[in-house]
Amino acid sequence: MPGFAEFDWYDTPLYYDIVFAGDEARECAFLEGVLERFGPRRTRTRRILEPACGSGRLLAELARRGNDVWGFDLNERMLDFARQRLARARLKAHLFQARLEDFEVPREFDLAHCLVNTFKYLLDEGSVQRHLRAVAAALRPGGLYVIGLHLTQYEDRRCNHERWNCAREGVEVTCNIRGWPAQRATRLERVRSRLRVRASGLERRSQTEWSFRTYDWSELAATLRRARAFEHVASFDFAYDLARPRRMPDDQLDVVVVLRKRGAAERA
Repeated sequence: MPGFAEFDWYDTPLYYDIVFAGDEARECAFLEGVLERFGPRRTRTRRILEPACGSGRLLAELARRGNDVWGFDLNERMLDFARQRLARARLKAHLFQARLEDFEVPREFDLAHCLVNTFKYLLDEGSVQRHLRAVAAALRPGGLYVIGLHLTQYEDRRCNHERWNCAREGVEVTCNIRGWPAQRATRLERVRSRLRVRASGLERRSQTEWSFRTYDWSELAATLRRARAFEHVASFDFAYDLARPRRMPDDQLDVVVVLRKRGAAERA
């Protein structure tokens, strides 16, 4: 049986997009609803920033809804894919290459968002706080930052496994993601993604390994308290239901936190 070649799956944006696309309308409706409920007063077209925008699936949906959309990513192949997606749909967005913990923008934004665990790629507290300061600097007073991530239950020593099988225009992708038990001492979790891609009668196999920084609720809350530019105003889960806010901590491990930049701006 053929093995899996070591490969960065972010260098194959089509396959990544096939696996994760499909929930954009619900996610973007949630982001717009959060902005109306908790964000600053609307004075113009809403301006929205996506750190680590990847293949551009949320950029395109938010642009289609009439927002002024900006995004950045470290991977140039992802940015090229996002640009092509926007061009095909005749949509506009401002895209640039940058790191999560080191970016600047020439505008003030009403909302920034990072929904798919990307926040956990920041592997130490210094990098996390630099990122949060950069996001705060990009927001207008009262602007929001929405972060989605999976919390860790350190007592659970089982491996985690998720599997997707998706297809688009003759390309079939099977994705298996495995996570090993997190280490409380280092707050690192080993993760591996394996892709099996079938197209035009051929099969390709690749795998990528990386580490995530881990958080239980107390660790995440401590990190957010250190980010003095923000206040934590609400929490939700990955159902993205504005009618069902959560009182943290609770027994769910998927969390979406809404942070608001401190300042004197009027609410929406």
